[in-house]
Amino acid sequence: MKVLTFWDYAFVISMVMTWSVLLYHILLTYFGYRYFLISLDFEEDEEIKEYPFISVLVPAHNEEKVIGNTVDAIARAYYPRDKFEIIVINDNSTDGTGEVLKEKQKLYPNLKVLEIKPPLGAKGKSNALNQGLKIAKGDYILVYDADNTPERKAIYNLVRFIIKDDNLGAVVGKFRTRNKDKNLLTRFINIETLSFQWLIQASRNYFLGLTTIPGTNFIIRKDLLEKIGGWNIHSLTEDTELTIRIYKEGYRIKWIPQAVTWEQEPERLKIWIKQRTRWARGNISVIAQYLKNIFSLRSKIAFDIIYFSYIYLVAFSAILISDIIFGLGLLKVIKLHLGGPLFTIWILAYLLFITETFISLSLERGEGNLKNLLLICLMYFTYCQLWLFVVIRAIYFTLKDRITGKTVKWYKTERSSE
Repeated sequence: MKVLTFWDYAFVISMVMTWSVLLYHILLTYFGYRYFLISLDFEEDEEIKEYPFISVLVPAHNEEKVIGNTVDAIARAYYPRDKFEIIVINDNSTDGTGEVLKEKQKLYPNLKVLEIKPPLGAKGKSNALNQGLKIAKGDYILVYDADNTPERKAIYNLVRFIIKDDNLGAVVGKFRTRNKDKNLLTRFINIETLSFQWLIQASRNYFLGLTTIPGTNFIIRKDLLEKIGGWNIHSLTEDTELTIRIYKEGYRIKWIPQAVTWEQEPERLKIWIKQRTRWARGNISVIAQYLKNIFSLRSKIAFDIIYFSYIYLVAFSAILISDIIFGLGLLKVIKLHLGGPLFTIWILAYLLFITETFISLSLERGEGNLKNLLLICLMYFTYCQLWLFVVIRAIYFTLKDRITGKTVKWYKTERSSE
């Protein structure tokens, strides 16, 4: 009889943890599909009879490459011109952002440019949005990143849903990757973002009534936003933190695929790593902040905090352990006595990952093709493994800042040329 070693037990534990996530994602895949069927009827909802006045906030720091197209897209929105204002917060830009905006103001009378300099400015996206909120006249606030080009009916659809349900604190639209065909990295990002929205956003909306606010393409009630104190300037992921505070106030958030914006994703790995490290640091911070008070939260949002804690703690550990064992096995440093059956289980887990991702991706028209299926197969061994590096990097910088007392800084994603 073979004696099981430490590595055998470690691999078994890692597979149990991995499969627990995959099995939960089977449910999410099913619920995402159910929400897809429901969302097909969204277009038949009532038209807007009385248009509320809205304010569209666009924070911008050194965005001369993209801000012009963003303003053009918002200004062309299918919404009465006298019923919305565009407020671009030019946050201490040192490039040609200001000059581009001056030219756009000649074209669009409803475009306002708020220039902020230190000490009021240069404090990150959340601060810029809070400054814009102070001068916003709308009953509802919409937010777009400076690289976004929303489709003509995106704003209309966001407004259409929030005004008919007083229990909705915010409504979130869908975002697509404008530069998805640029290189392999942007193709992976396209798959990731679409599968996330159908697998996580749509499914949780269906069976939990939960949706996470992203950093762009959403609408929120102004009075609610003011009541909860606006955006948290100390949070690296202001969107996730804002989501929790909205739910704590007893409101719901809805995700609708009909409100679409196109955004530019990182085209270089170095920029992607910086962006995702910031996201991971922010999410870890939110988990640490709210997990200790988990029993004081409403049940739905508490469930979400537990889920994301599981992803960052348990799933992360499981993948890291299995990768270490896999690497040591290839180097013949260790040998698993349960290698045969465990390898079969690992292969099945890999196939399940491919199936779940491809099904969720296929809910988006034109994306369920053979090319993307092959990319998903490759994705697990490349793009997904980079997530481990990002989380490790995020933990390192978080601990370093805690030890040194350094203030958290918000980093703007660098843009590529249009």
